[in-house]
Amino acid sequence: MTLADPAQVPSRPVTALGAQSSARVRDLRLDFFRGLAMFIILIAHTPGNFLTSWIPARWGFSDATEIFVFCSGMASAIAFGGAFQRAGWPLGTARVLFRVWQVYWAHVGLFFATLALTVYLTELDITGRNYWGQLNLWMMFVESDKWDNSNILLSFMTLRYVPNYFDILPMYMIVLLLMPIIMLLARVNLWLVATFVSLVWIMGQTALLQAVGLGAYHFEFPAEPWTDRTWFFNPFGWQLIFFTGFAFMRGWLPKPPVTPLLIGIATFIVLANIPLSNIGVRELGFDWARDWRIAYKPLIDKSDFGILRYVHFLALAYLAWVLAGDKGARLMATGTGLLARLWTRILAIILKVGQQSLAVFVVSMFTARLMGFGMDVMGRDTLTTLAVNAAGFAVLIAVAYGAGWFKSHPWRAKATP
Repeated sequence: MTLADPAQVPSRPVTALGAQSSARVRDLRLDFFRGLAMFIILIAHTPGNFLTSWIPARWGFSDATEIFVFCSGMASAIAFGGAFQRAGWPLGTARVLFRVWQVYWAHVGLFFATLALTVYLTELDITGRNYWGQLNLWMMFVESDKWDNSNILLSFMTLRYVPNYFDILPMYMIVLLLMPIIMLLARVNLWLVATFVSLVWIMGQTALLQAVGLGAYHFEFPAEPWTDRTWFFNPFGWQLIFFTGFAFMRGWLPKPPVTPLLIGIATFIVLANIPLSNIGVRELGFDWARDWRIAYKPLIDKSDFGILRYVHFLALAYLAWVLAGDKGARLMATGTGLLARLWTRILAIILKVGQQSLAVFVVSMFTARLMGFGMDVMGRDTLTTLAVNAAGFAVLIAVAYGAGWFKSHPWRAKATP
């Protein structure tokens, strides 16, 4: 299997989380940044991985989750937005429901595969660690006065039990289900779309609603029947970043101009985040930053998608958008030297991973647990950790190229000229 030249990638854009559309629109930046997010997500979910201390999330309020959801919104606009236009609202809605169905079974498969893996690794008894216990899956095996749910598998299948490690795909499903409403409102007036998205985000903000005495009306989903824990990723908060990407790709929001003023403002926001970030507290020793983060936690809250996470991501995304150039032109290598050829190969790999992000994401969450086990056995010195991460990257790349090969339908007869 050969690596594709980025200049020759298929003209069909990928849809949300990896499917492809027949629309003839493509922007390398979409696949590139989503591909980067896939590698970062693998690092972040690997237990005891020292590289996690230096991922972009440690330098600011937003992280790879925002990249993932924002880019998925953009890709959804290409795939599903076009379907609404071409086939009408009922069939567009049907296509969204079909995608939700696919993501649902990806969620179910990921859970049971990971559960089986962690049970097997625990039973090996090589390290003496309980790997399903690390994922807080005690209620699947242990009876306790703290929980009582004889129908736990039914609760899982109906999304009334959403374990912490398996919460991003349920969030994505709910956000997708909001898309038909968005498309219906867009037929009337785009300001209705903006109002709806803003109000839903507000109703997803726990601290804000409690402050004005409306906490009882907070939009959220219960994560388990035996406690008041809610989904870690509140879809009513996270839909804001998804539909921002969606609106940009649909042309509802104009692309921002490239001006020294905007570049300066975005740069200031990104740099000003560093003292208040994990790096500022951990490496720079800013105790005042730790106090600030505690005092203003709702503004940077990940579960409800606090507003400062949104501001930081938009500033970072703007700078990345400017640096990458029109449709990612600056991402392409120039010249024919060794470095240019090497970067061309690397870029092709990143793009492929971004194009197949549902398959890659599911496998990455499974692989991360295996990588953690590997380092438990072999140790976590620098060389071992780097080698394990490299092996994990190789798995994701292989999955991306394999998924791409299957989606190309190589068994179909090629049309004769």
